[in-house]
Amino acid sequence: MANAAPPDAPVPTLAVPLEQLRHLAEELRLLLPGVRVGEARETTKEFNRETFWRRFNEAAVTVSTEATTLTVVFSRLPLPSPQETQRFCEQVHAAIKAIIAAYYSLPKDQGTTLRKLVRSATLDIVDGMAQLVEMLYVTPTQSPENLISYNSVWDACQKVPKIPRDNKAAALSVLTKSVNLVKDAHEEMEQAVEECDPYCGLLNDIEEDNSDNHGDEEGILGCPNNQDSYWSEEDQELIIPCLALVRASKACLKKIRLSVAENGKKDQVAQLDDIVDISDEISPSVDDLALSIYPPVCHLTVRLNAAKLVSVLEKALEITKPVSHCRRMGALPRRLYSKAFSWAVWICEKGGWSHMRTWKHVTPAKGL
Repeated sequence: MANAAPPDAPVPTLAVPLEQLRHLAEELRLLLPGVRVGEARETTKEFNRETFWRRFNEAAVTVSTEATTLTVVFSRLPLPSPQETQRFCEQVHAAIKAIIAAYYSLPKDQGTTLRKLVRSATLDIVDGMAQLVEMLYVTPTQSPENLISYNSVWDACQKVPKIPRDNKAAALSVLTKSVNLVKDAHEEMEQAVEECDPYCGLLNDIEEDNSDNHGDEEGILGCPNNQDSYWSEEDQELIIPCLALVRASKACLKKIRLSVAENGKKDQVAQLDDIVDISDEISPSVDDLALSIYPPVCHLTVRLNAAKLVSVLEKALEITKPVSHCRRMGALPRRLYSKAFSWAVWICEKGGWSHMRTWKHVTPAKGL
């Protein structure tokens, strides 16, 4: 008697489509921390810039294509079958892994500034795809949220060809952004000064004197009084030098950017990275100073922020020296720094912080 045939092995059951999307979104989210802190993969192969950018661009195109396919099939009914969903999820996962691998193939010796830009682009794509998958899982039919998430992925992929191709170009891109940020801060400060009513405080004081002493109660309760909404005469004396200090900061950044553009070499990777790192501190320092001059003004805070900004400017100009071979490029920033320091000395001495002058031996610039 012939033996009975063994029963067929059980066929694994695939999760329902929406559950597969949820699992895919979780997997993509788990990839993000590694990209944020991951280092370049060590290899003995010589780096080829054209090969890298071709690979990175092609990976971005693939991600964009997979995002389009996934959005289309999950924005209409009926939803794909579990088998089809598995295939779509595998393709998305493979596309994301490919662009991450491309990022990891960029060696550290190509420059920290360039790697930061490529990493930022990679994170935007991975995070955008994870958000898209999550939205498709929550609202699997066509909805405005799905379209917004899809556009986010598409925009991130479209920015890849616009990334600077070497560290010098990356440094110029970042410096340009810093210049624009300081320019915006300076314009906002000027606008605040133009809109300031010099009689606002006087009128408020008169109204307060004619009141039934409610102002004292508000002060006790910690509520803002009229002095919290306008500049006093002492405050206004600080505004002009603060504006001049920010204007000098903007000019210094422009000259640093010009120096890098005209004299920087592509092989000066470490020097360019150092210039970008210190220049990145100028805009936040300008913001701190700008915010500190709005009422109510703490004069000590203004003085500290002014000293901090000048310190950052000095470091930036010092670090820029290796790429400032032209005397014309080196002299003008130094004069700008001398003016900036002079304003900082004035601000600090006006507030009684006279030892500021001994902080550095710089002769105050004349004609300010």
